Amino acid sequence: MSQAASGVAIDLKTFLEEKRELVDSWLDRFLPPENEPPTVLHKAMRYSVFAGGKRIRPILAILSFEASGGKGEAIFAPACAMELVHTFSLVHDDLPCMDDDDLRRGKPTLHKLFGEGVAVLAGDALSALAFELLASSGPTVLTTFTQALGPKGMLGGQVADLKSEGKKVMLVEVEEIHKMKTAALIAASLKIGALVARAPETEVDAYFHFGQKLGLAFQIVDDVLEATGNDLALGKLTGGDRRKEKATYPSVVGVEKSKEIALRLVAEAKEEIAFLDGNYPYLLLVADYIVERV
Repeated sequence: MSQAASGVAIDLKTFLEEKRELVDSWLDRFLPPENEPPTVLHKAMRYSVFAGGKRIRPILAILSFEASGGKGEAIFAPACAMELVHTFSLVHDDLPCMDDDDLRRGKPTLHKLFGEGVAVLAGDALSALAFELLASSGPTVLTTFTQALGPKGMLGGQVADLKSEGKKVMLVEVEEIHKMKTAALIAASLKIGALVARAPETEVDAYFHFGQKLGLAFQIVDDVLEATGNDLALGKLTGGDRRKEKATYPSVVGVEKSKEIALRLVAEAKEEIAFLDGNYPYLLLVADYIVERV
């Protein structure tokens, strides 16, 4: 049980599981049925999405929406779009031309079951569906999404990550890679939730900055889990970062210093949403949960 600022005990595990199930029900609704042609593409799309995952990005979008006073179902399409594009990135990231991983979320990676060609196309289809879901949310939401995805966001971060392999990098370079590769989409998820709820601009910006710091901490924690060989926590085989000499926080500053930086970032992130004043504790608790994984 986690303790909210109000002193009320909250079962965060149950809360997150309920939100995850809610997201999954909407993902099931948005994804095309397996028996609808082209069946192999739809089976691959659904396999990749429902192979597991914590649904952190859509949950964060829902939480910022609720914290901003949002009501109704308007958030579910953009929230699910964030999960679809995240899954698209994982499908492509696992390919032999990228990280060449055999296991993702504790299950065989998509290209291992469906072949590389179908995996590429399934990832593309997930990205296209994400744009379709976002189309009705307005230009500001769509721009936020495309900036997080594009050359100055996740895709740019993936390129920088690839090009840094085997090279000696400075901490500032690792930070920039992680900001683009991971934090951009997490920050966008939080900003989009607030935008859909029509929160004041100052609060929208605050959620975005909260997400930037939280997203960076999230990736640092993943780096630590990878460096310490925690296959179960990551849901994939560890050791790949060392083999490929990837740019990670532990490779530059060590595991313990990386943990310290992640904790500091989470503390700074929580300050960004201090205006909530304990009225909506779930975002703070999720922030703690992210660093408690190590």
